[in-house]
Amino acid sequence: MKLTVFGATGGIGQEIVRQALVAGHEVTAVVRDPARLTVKGERLEIVTASLDDPEALRPAVAGRDAVLSGLGPRTLKQVGIASSLTRVILRALDAEGVRRFLVVSAAPLGPVPENETFFLRYIGTPLISRILRKHYDDLRTMEAELRGSATDWTSVRPPKLVDAPVTGVYRTAVGANLRGGSKIGRADVAHAMLAMVDDSATLKQAVGVAY
Repeated sequence: MKLTVFGATGGIGQEIVRQALVAGHEVTAVVRDPARLTVKGERLEIVTASLDDPEALRPAVAGRDAVLSGLGPRTLKQVGIASSLTRVILRALDAEGVRRFLVVSAAPLGPVPENETFFLRYIGTPLISRILRKHYDDLRTMEAELRGSATDWTSVRPPKLVDAPVTGVYRTAVGANLRGGSKIGRADVAHAMLAMVDDSATLKQAVGVAY
């Protein structure tokens, strides 16, 4: 497949690029600073572009089978970029007629499982939701943009992200969160997103993913 990856210099984005190349896909990585992308490959095209102009992004998404985004704030000062940058990408996708679009969101946006553990239901999730309220509000706005778009979107909702090697062993739930799902490695989030690209069950759905 021909894939375009936004946020390709982030923890999840770099893993999407790396794993996609290993799987034999052609990958276009859209970055603002090419020096921060450490992944290399013969089937990798690196595009340096500002993410505030949909016209500038059109060549990077034209003719692609799917577009994947690992965009998100690295600091509290960057809160708000998930929705604002996704909005620009959606305009570029619409202009080029590209439909498949997958993004990273967060588990606290989803419903708490009825049989959730006491700690996550009453302590862990409420505490994190209060601390990162502005971040999650931004992601809710992003997901609203997805729902209002013409794309066949998927919003992947991981819990706490950790740095760990890819295992390919994790759980997913379409339209739900996972009981006891407290963490997942960034590499496995990337693995899950690539697996969902051609999974029709995830179209226009939020999908929980966790160990």
